[in-house]
Amino acid sequence: MDISTKSTEEAPPPAPKPSAAAHKRAARGATRPGDRIFLGLTRGSGILLLAVMAAIAAFLAYRASLAISKDHANFLTTFEWNTNLNPPEFGIAVLAFGTVVSSIIAMVIAVPVAVAIALFTTHYAPRKLGGTIAYVIDLLAAVPSIVYGLWGALVLVPHMDGLFGWLNDYFGWTGIFEWQGGAPRSMLTVGILLAIMILPIITNVSREVFRQVPQMHEEAALALGATRWEVIRMSVLPFGRSGVISASMLGLGRALGETMAVATVLSPTFEINASLLDPGGGTFAQNIASKFSEASQDGRDALIASGLVLFIITLLVNGGARMIIARRKEYSGANA
Repeated sequence: MDISTKSTEEAPPPAPKPSAAAHKRAARGATRPGDRIFLGLTRGSGILLLAVMAAIAAFLAYRASLAISKDHANFLTTFEWNTNLNPPEFGIAVLAFGTVVSSIIAMVIAVPVAVAIALFTTHYAPRKLGGTIAYVIDLLAAVPSIVYGLWGALVLVPHMDGLFGWLNDYFGWTGIFEWQGGAPRSMLTVGILLAIMILPIITNVSREVFRQVPQMHEEAALALGATRWEVIRMSVLPFGRSGVISASMLGLGRALGETMAVATVLSPTFEINASLLDPGGGTFAQNIASKFSEASQDGRDALIASGLVLFIITLLVNGGARMIIARRKEYSGANA
């Protein structure tokens, strides 16, 4: 008999392939009792979180429906908040404008500065200096909001006259930076204070993302003759784009919901001004904090209705951020 035929006949039969269900169980780690218990706990935690979010949304929607049913004005477009009338008249147009504008100002100021600090501490600064700067940034993240508010009212606001005057002299013709005088307790001041508050969050997350850039990517760029900036532009920033977007959304979430600092600095007049330097506007969180204690039952329902709008805005922002991250994940370099 031929040797090749004999070896073929004596080969053992192939082992049966595991089923798809076995593959799923192995992938989920559910083959042992401890793994199944841990899987159940983690799954239950996720379901509990969804239940809590649904309960909050249901409570806000119920109380908001009571308030809107009694509102004699248009809830979305009215420039007035008077819940003591009979029937009450209130709307969120001014609050929505103030919340969005102050958050945009904060993001425009904070994101470039935070990314620059993160890049400096990870790719330019010596190790000791970078560690010291990171430590100071961590301390800023631990400062309570009321401390920022007191600092803004006692230090920031009195020193904004020079900036407001300069903006009025050179850019007042635009109408956006026109200043009529008075205390600089305006949307621009609030945006600057919010930018300082969200700066540590964006910086810390961006710094950790930039640290995860594969060393081989940077070394390959340097080997091709790239400068330090070209390495950052071609290797670091594309890899960390999704992380920077996530960090920015975390900062935006804090800016949207900030209460005490805004209430301490802003002088709301419940009107929309084209200029960012004049008092006016307000935010959802600031309005709730300043009026909740003295509001009637209908007034509290109205404030809860405005809280529901803020809740929806936050969900939309987070959902949009997730969509952006999902679309840019293939370009971020995370899978390289």
